[in-house]
Amino acid sequence: MSTISDPPAESFRLSQLINDTRYRSITFQFVALVLLIFAMAYLGLNLVQNLAAAGLNISFDFLGEPAGYDINQTLIDYTSQSSHWRATMVGVLNTMLVAILGCIMATVIGVFVGVLRLSPNWLVRKLMSIYVEIFRNVPVLIWILIIMAVFVAVLPQPRDFRGDDATASMVWGAFAFTGRGFYAPLPLFGPGSAVVVAVFVASLIGIVFYRRHTTKKLYDEGVLLPRTWPSVALFFVPVLLAFFVMGQPITLEYPALKGFNFQGGIFMRNSLIALWFALSIYTAAFIAENVRAGILAVSKGQTEAAASLGLRPNRIMNLVVLPQALRVIIPPLISQYLNLTKNSSLAIAVGYMDLTGTLGGITLNQTGRAIECVLLLMLFYLTISLGISAIMNVYNNAVKLKER
Repeated sequence: MSTISDPPAESFRLSQLINDTRYRSITFQFVALVLLIFAMAYLGLNLVQNLAAAGLNISFDFLGEPAGYDINQTLIDYTSQSSHWRATMVGVLNTMLVAILGCIMATVIGVFVGVLRLSPNWLVRKLMSIYVEIFRNVPVLIWILIIMAVFVAVLPQPRDFRGDDATASMVWGAFAFTGRGFYAPLPLFGPGSAVVVAVFVASLIGIVFYRRHTTKKLYDEGVLLPRTWPSVALFFVPVLLAFFVMGQPITLEYPALKGFNFQGGIFMRNSLIALWFALSIYTAAFIAENVRAGILAVSKGQTEAAASLGLRPNRIMNLVVLPQALRVIIPPLISQYLNLTKNSSLAIAVGYMDLTGTLGGITLNQTGRAIECVLLLMLFYLTISLGISAIMNVYNNAVKLKER
């Protein structure tokens, strides 16, 4: 009686790395990797030898030396006697400030314009189309310079706010828009303010979970729960209760005209506002097209099926169309965020001291360390861009279609 057994396992031979399709691709990739490493090592060694022959050496000791220059817009304490590293950090924070504010504003405007581009109203649709075509076909640097020039030429100077016959007045007695910059009230946090802030953050988290609950309830059981007024109530009621229970620990410092300029409050230079506004409306034109393409990618039958169930147009857009359109919108939206961040390097055109203006501008010219400054500049922009991309990829994975 014979028995059936598995054939003996074939021993591994070096020839299989080329002849066997199971190992051939790995072999080629490994060879390519080794060649790349040798090429990079050769280029790096060549660079070091050439720098040594020219009497140059790569050193970052200059970062600890006093910067010796002032920066007009800072988010952290800084003086001209601070180090070049401190000046670099000021530039990084200024770049991130413009990038974050610009991404938020561009998203709001882009989604609004993208939806209106599909409006059944002919006039609204054409106006949004004109906006998109004008702003995305003119270089962003031109828009930065135009908006900055409008701010300087049109907005009043602080001296115009003086006297009874002043040509301009503060908005609501709290905001002043001048040719030098914008002034707004500054929140002052006293004892107990941390509780109010914690309650506010908890309210925002509660709104997110409640809206997710209503969506799940609608999809699983067909029960339509109210969303607007509970969200508004969660946003205002808990924080107001905490605010008054803790004895109103948060107050406002209003800007006031003292001498020839305003004192107190939050001051935002017109260069920051011009750069922020220009980058936002420019990038929003591209985001609007992404939104329009994403909405059009959703089958019309989805809208008709939702309408047949009695859903109103705004709920059809929020519950049916946009959730599906996000899968098409998010990937190109990430690219627009990265473009906005990199376009912020044009800030030097209006005198806003971002990373390019500090590390890649004055620091580079003062120290003469061009290689070191450029390497750090590339590293910082790469880190900021990869951070934005990572955050957006997490959100993209959350909204993408889940398959069994």
